[in-house]
Amino acid sequence: MRIGAYQFAVSSDLESNYHRIQAGIQQAVKNGVEFLVFPECALTGYPPRDIENASSVGFDKLNCIYEDLQNSADVHLLHVLVGSIDKIEGSCYNSALLFAPHRERRVYHKRALWGWDKDNFSKGQQQGIFDINGWRIGVRICFEVRFPEFFRELYRENTDLNVILFYDVADKDDLDRYDLIKAHARTRAVENVTHTLTVDTCSSYQTAPTMLFDRSGRTLCELERNQEGLLVFELSKKEMDFGEKGRKEVSDWLLKG
Repeated sequence: MRIGAYQFAVSSDLESNYHRIQAGIQQAVKNGVEFLVFPECALTGYPPRDIENASSVGFDKLNCIYEDLQNSADVHLLHVLVGSIDKIEGSCYNSALLFAPHRERRVYHKRALWGWDKDNFSKGQQQGIFDINGWRIGVRICFEVRFPEFFRELYRENTDLNVILFYDVADKDDLDRYDLIKAHARTRAVENVTHTLTVDTCSSYQTAPTMLFDRSGRTLCELERNQEGLLVFELSKKEMDFGEKGRKEVSDWLLKG
């Protein structure tokens, strides 16, 4: 499956964010991408860095944009996973929305809430697993990368690819934080023997990567920090190597115990 991740400088302007997302979709289509991902809160901006709070989103306009994204997915036979804010019965959720061809839409709501997230969002209940073109894909959002338990859930469900949407930036350059979060994502790939794709906004100074790891934590590709761009990779289901088989065997034994 040909996968893509598009990083751009997420802002408070819903229309501007949507135009950057559409630009990413057009680039992805030209590159034959089947599954394209965007950062956490890519459509709406992240509260309170970009917007005052989650409730300040123009939800009527957002729903019109959702319809446009669904049309793009239908026309291009493209699966688009994008970060946004959902409002359901008065509660706001930090969401990863999947727009799939043929009028299909699915969602994952972030569960690991702390600080600004806890101030703005309700805790999700979904499992965060989507089936796309024969691939089983797990989805997690930002802070959840720090907790192995969220990814062990995905391991139990035999995901082929795990995706992490980030909005993680700093006002001053912070390479140590960037390296730390990259190490978290790499570790999640290694311990769960699962390809892992990450995507971050590149506004201010980017402190999480947009990159793809293989099942042994090796870097398959990585975008340059702080610059808008599209990552594209042709991902195939190859047989596990010696070390990967060993980690899977021991992991299966531990889970049964």
